Amino acid sequence: MINFLLALIMGGIIGWLASKVMNTDAHQGVFLNVVVGCIGSMFGGWLFSFLTGGTHNLRDAPFNPMTLLVAFGGAVVLLGILNLIRRGSVR
Repeated sequence: MINFLLALIMGGIIGWLASKVMNTDAHQGVFLNVVVGCIGSMFGGWLFSFLTGGTHNLRDAPFNPMTLLVAFGGAVVLLGILNLIRRGSVR
């Protein structure tokens, strides 16, 4: 249970940092930051495991630096895809 709560907190922080990098912080609130961070973490973990065969997800190891990097990369890619769909450009 505690790992789930830590994953939500870290997902929110990662989502917020990704929204700062992608300049979408003004358009989303705390809830959407958590959603983007958690879904981006799953997407990044899937992409990382597809490319390298390794696994990293926030629920199993929320403070592992590689896990955080994979989750952050997944959140940035997810926001880039969402911006591309909404605006027609990545930024």
